[in-house]
Amino acid sequence: MTESFEAYKKRILDYVKGRNPLELQAQMPCILESLIKSAHPERLLINPSPGKWSVTEIVAHLADDELVGAYRIRTILSKPGTDIQAFDQAEWAIRGKYREIPVDDSLALFKRLRLANMHLFDLLEQEQWDYYGIHAERGIESIRDIALYYAGHDINHLRQIEEILKGD
Repeated sequence: MTESFEAYKKRILDYVKGRNPLELQAQMPCILESLIKSAHPERLLINPSPGKWSVTEIVAHLADDELVGAYRIRTILSKPGTDIQAFDQAEWAIRGKYREIPVDDSLALFKRLRLANMHLFDLLEQEQWDYYGIHAERGIESIRDIALYYAGHDINHLRQIEEILKGD
């Protein structure tokens, strides 16, 4: 059974309830690196079930998603109210050959992009957090919404990674 967008969004946002999304985002690179470094390299390529990503693919997705987020945030800052294009993450994984990207490369890219985004968040003026774009699928999304969503997205994928690596 496929989860509806509404159910997915609620689950992602529930992960963050009562927690600081910026602190969660700041912690993610170290947590992710620790999980990857402690895992057997072969385990990183295991797909938990047909159609589900391996750890290597999840980390490549996280790097690409951080890149997309960086672009969206900067686009909103430069032109509040702008349209925000959606992307098909499954197609990006296939066309971007996530499985073939060395996990250390994806991790390094994710860490660098996350650091850049966190620096930008630190520089935002209070009113800029309310600047928004119109997402093609989700509607109005402020920079505050994006920060919250990314923190929950991190937790979602950390849980997937931890489940895959349980055997280590």
